[in-house]
Amino acid sequence: MKQLLLFAASSLVLAGIAQADPDTDLRQQTVIVTAPGPDRDVGELIGNATAIGREGIVETLGTTLGDTLDRQPGVASSFFGQGASRPILRGLGAERVQVLTNGIGVIDVSAASPDHQAAADGIDAEKIEVLRGPAALAYGGQAIGGVVNVIDGLLAEELPKQKFSADVLGAYNSVSDGTEMSGRVQGVQGPFVFTLTGSKRDMGDYDIPGYSKSAALRAETGEDGPKGTVPDSFTKTDSLAGGASWVGEKAFLGVAVRQQKANYGLPGEADASPFIDLKQTRYDARGGIKFDKGYLTQVTGTVSTADYAHTEFEGPGEPGTRYETSGTEARLEAANEIGLVKGAVGLQYTDKDLDAFGDEAFITLTKSDSLGGFVYETIDWDNGFGLEGGGRVEKVNRSNMLGDTDFDLFSASLGAHHHWDNGWFVGLQAAHTERAPNESELYADGLHLATEQYEVGDINLDKEKGLNVEATARWESSHASFGVNLFRTMFDGFVFLAPGVVDHGTGPVSEIDGLPVYQFLQQDATFTGAEIYGKAFIPEGLLKADWTLDGGIDMVRAELDAGGNVPLIPPLTVNTGAKADWRLWSAAAHVTWADKQTDTGAGELPTDGYTQLDLRADLKLSELGFGRDGTTLFVDARNVTDEEIRYSTSVLKDKLPAPGRNIRVGVRASF
Repeated sequence: MKQLLLFAASSLVLAGIAQADPDTDLRQQTVIVTAPGPDRDVGELIGNATAIGREGIVETLGTTLGDTLDRQPGVASSFFGQGASRPILRGLGAERVQVLTNGIGVIDVSAASPDHQAAADGIDAEKIEVLRGPAALAYGGQAIGGVVNVIDGLLAEELPKQKFSADVLGAYNSVSDGTEMSGRVQGVQGPFVFTLTGSKRDMGDYDIPGYSKSAALRAETGEDGPKGTVPDSFTKTDSLAGGASWVGEKAFLGVAVRQQKANYGLPGEADASPFIDLKQTRYDARGGIKFDKGYLTQVTGTVSTADYAHTEFEGPGEPGTRYETSGTEARLEAANEIGLVKGAVGLQYTDKDLDAFGDEAFITLTKSDSLGGFVYETIDWDNGFGLEGGGRVEKVNRSNMLGDTDFDLFSASLGAHHHWDNGWFVGLQAAHTERAPNESELYADGLHLATEQYEVGDINLDKEKGLNVEATARWESSHASFGVNLFRTMFDGFVFLAPGVVDHGTGPVSEIDGLPVYQFLQQDATFTGAEIYGKAFIPEGLLKADWTLDGGIDMVRAELDAGGNVPLIPPLTVNTGAKADWRLWSAAAHVTWADKQTDTGAGELPTDGYTQLDLRADLKLSELGFGRDGTTLFVDARNVTDEEIRYSTSVLKDKLPAPGRNIRVGVRASF
């Protein structure tokens, strides 16, 4: 509570003492291209949205997408070591958070299990956008919690300002004796834009401050586990991608191809030394045309196809389970405008196959296809009042040897907001969303050693329904901003994994081959939470530096209506940061304080809280005449105090702490 009071007091003080600077305007927001309807920036959306540019990605870059984003308001990580972690939005993850690349799904198997890597992590991205809550309605039921869109810039829709540009990043990490590199080259020849990107990581097993097992688990089992270093926590990744686009005055057309490879360990099983070797090849095509007259203002179409496969090795040279998925996703969106009404209508189609082979193949060949149509419209009046809303209908079919399932889904939202000239914005939005259970929830039946569970699906699961209500209040000026988002989501038939029993003809059992049985169950549940965030700019402040101060509080409570808690929910978390800029160089500090998590689900142990201190210093080489703006030599010190950090959102939280103290030294060069 003391930390909350200090944060609240400091936020009010910052808002009061910050002075305007004609060269720095916090109201200059980035347009959120992922949001449905007309182009709008962060300050015009009722829901909470975040846009992270290249500079922000480099500063917070982790080895996975979840780790890169976990400082953002309402975002946590499913942490499964350095190899696989997806973002969790407002306590919802995996099958309820849609991870996109350039607006189209990643077409992988990362939602099927927390040890499966997402085929997008941002190391070579131009921008990452995060939409929380009902703003993601246009992307279907799998986005019931929100959308994370990784924009890689391979498909140009406008001609770049520079005829040639390049961006290179290289860094060394002491905690894993690891290196990371990425590069981008872009050239313009007449109306054609050519882009080439690549990245490479080589991270060894990472160091930790103590034992890999938590104090609670050591007390329960009497075993300590590894100490000082987490075995099998290494990760190696390689990606290579290229894109070519034709950009005319009112139209564009682009194609791109990306190949991604990874080899990473599965920590938690010291005796087996398991690891995953994966490969994905993805092809994208995107085109659009603008119109000067009529109801339609622009039509944009995108189609992506991908082949993905990974093999889980039980040890050196011992291939175990193999997962394969291939799919195609297409999206057609037409922007429209009639008077003050602006919006978009669209169609989306997905066709995907998922199969697994081997001893741990807990799911058999499953074919999924869906067809959805959506509409989203907005209207804003000169007095600052506005309305927005839309709907989506979708038909989902899943086919497996156990049977076929069909789901007819309907989602809709309606919101109202008001702008004032003094910088205030308030909004209220309600949304009804429906989601079809995924392949694992319906058809799983087998051992899953990575999560140390025997998973059992239920083909009779009904569609999951959610009623979300969200209220927002924001104030911003040229020198400060402050915002609050309050939300409540009431689920009808929430699907979750919990300890259970299975009967394969010899009677019900709760354990198979030494692993506990976990079943996908369905109960009503309620999520209630808030995000509070603020930012201030103070020019020529203390030590004659330009200061940027920011902070945020995240909280979510998730309860089953019949009693008990939803498992793997993030705790109350506070983030605060300060950055001092002296033009030639800058210094920054960031503190994350997470409360202990005692509102645990069935089969979970409580998770201790933690305080993480990160420091950073940048030498701006561009100020010395080297490269363009963004060319920087940097030093990061992450987890400076070598704190034992465990994420309550991780299925392996009691066996897998986060990395200890890490000194990250690197350079980013922009030309």
